[in-house]
Amino acid sequence: MHSVKFTALSCAMLGVFALSADAFAMGGPSGPSTNYIMQGHLGEVMMNPYGTAPLTAIIRDNGYTLHDVTVRIVPKPNGYDLKYKVSDAQLLTHGGIPVFGLYPDYLNHVEVTYTRELRGKRETMTDTYQLYAPPVYTEVAGIPTERHALFGVEVKKVDPEFKDRLYYINNIAEKSGIGTRAVWNNPAGGALQWNFWPQNAVIDTKGDIRWFLFANPIYDLNDMYQAGVMMGFKQNDDGMISWGYGQRYVKYDIMGREVFNRLLPYRFNDISHSVDDAQNGHYFLRVASSNYLRPDGKHVRTVRDVIAEVDQNGVVVDEWRLADILDPYRDNVLKVLDQGAVCLNIDASMAGKTLTDEELAAADKSDAFGDIVGTGAGRNWAHVNSVDYDPEDDSIIISSRHQSAIIKIGRDKEVKWILGSPEGWKKGWAEKVLKPVDSKGNPIKCEGSKCEGDFDWTWTQHTAFKIDEKSKGDIIYVSAFDNGDGRGMEQPALPDEKYSRGVIFKIDQKKGTVEQIWEFGKERGHELFSAVTSLVEYQPDHDSIMMYSATSGAEYDLKTGAFATAPNPTIFEFKWGSTTPSVEIQLKDCTGYQAWPFSIEKAMSQEVLKK
Repeated sequence: MHSVKFTALSCAMLGVFALSADAFAMGGPSGPSTNYIMQGHLGEVMMNPYGTAPLTAIIRDNGYTLHDVTVRIVPKPNGYDLKYKVSDAQLLTHGGIPVFGLYPDYLNHVEVTYTRELRGKRETMTDTYQLYAPPVYTEVAGIPTERHALFGVEVKKVDPEFKDRLYYINNIAEKSGIGTRAVWNNPAGGALQWNFWPQNAVIDTKGDIRWFLFANPIYDLNDMYQAGVMMGFKQNDDGMISWGYGQRYVKYDIMGREVFNRLLPYRFNDISHSVDDAQNGHYFLRVASSNYLRPDGKHVRTVRDVIAEVDQNGVVVDEWRLADILDPYRDNVLKVLDQGAVCLNIDASMAGKTLTDEELAAADKSDAFGDIVGTGAGRNWAHVNSVDYDPEDDSIIISSRHQSAIIKIGRDKEVKWILGSPEGWKKGWAEKVLKPVDSKGNPIKCEGSKCEGDFDWTWTQHTAFKIDEKSKGDIIYVSAFDNGDGRGMEQPALPDEKYSRGVIFKIDQKKGTVEQIWEFGKERGHELFSAVTSLVEYQPDHDSIMMYSATSGAEYDLKTGAFATAPNPTIFEFKWGSTTPSVEIQLKDCTGYQAWPFSIEKAMSQEVLKK
């Protein structure tokens, strides 16, 4: 009796659901169907379809072939109106309409206009989908400065012509008790203990987060082959994102779809800082040697001093072993570095301290190898933080933080030029140091590491990039973020005298001269000082210069020079030649590495994919 009543009730309930077939399709005796909530005239919605991008979704095509798709995320009050077209290639790849840019912890309204086709019949339609997206989530270290979901944002200025910008932020979480627990020990050395949880997001010019990387599915601090600092993010010509971390280099699209996720070739270890997507489709990886045989017969893992070139299939086609190309015993810069901030190895107890000749000599004679300041292979003597391939002469341009030098090296492994202080370069390298000139080509007088007028070398700089669009033949333009530690081969009397700047140089490669044509930051003084990290890069779409002062804005203990609070990085963008920012956006309570304009148009484009 009870069984009969239950069956009758169940059938009645199914009848109710059948009355709402537009919203629900429950399946059953009528044949194959679906049993989830449906909206609009297409198929089901897949939130976070690939597991690593929670503010994305796919509206499935429901068996139709889709064309002429436009997506609009209806903005919050006073928000940024995000609208983009989707290529047929992207629609086929994702099996529906890729949705990017949902607001976190919010019921988003998504307008989609499209043409759907089935067996020759076409219909043009517009639907509005209501999609709730989850809050931003990241792993934390449990410290007081972690007051925001990733970071806070204060928009100070955005000129109208830059309001369409989206900025990709590559930040790095604080050290935590579950990270930085592993070290290489066979052979000695390496930098595996350099291990911080990733913080990556895209923000709009209203300051809202519109995408973030949920790294957990591809990241594991307990596995040395799944961890490491995520760095070197770039949007490739095909619109996808490449980067490296620990012992891996990877490529994903903005929806989170994996293109490749590869272990480094066994000859190398410890990728960080830079993955350059070259014009020939190859990748130039800033790695280190997994087994370097020193002249004294010792085997070591080196630290941030090898460039590997790999093709599209991950095959190594060339390498630059810098300990064999440069002078790994040049110690002028090493002796004036602030030992409290050797890149991300922040140690407040060492703030303001420099190495004496005796201390450096003792370290070099010891068997201490690894991510430590010192000369010779197996120690952090070079600290290369960017690589840029120049197809004009088949060379690479590198930024060596611990040599305070930007260096161009050919395919033949010969140094073409050195942009940096002439102090300490021995014969064979000294002749390659560029000579400063003014706008008329007249030599600028320099003594030691200091020059007359506004010209200055870069000091512990980051991101030395050739500006292809402005360069021609032997005349090239190079941008860099001059961090400024050890400026003039010395530490200042007071820590607040330090400053950082963005800078652009014009180099005559034939004459061996360099002219400084633009700088910004010196006038702001210590306010923009970034002891470590940061970026300056030309943006052709707006004929502009992007600058990310990535560890500035912290409060300092002026007695020790150490961070008293978390940094508050600042994004700047300038029209070419201007020193008045068109964009100024400050992030709050975070440690930045790099940031750059992200193009959703390129990410969803078919034209680029057909190259």
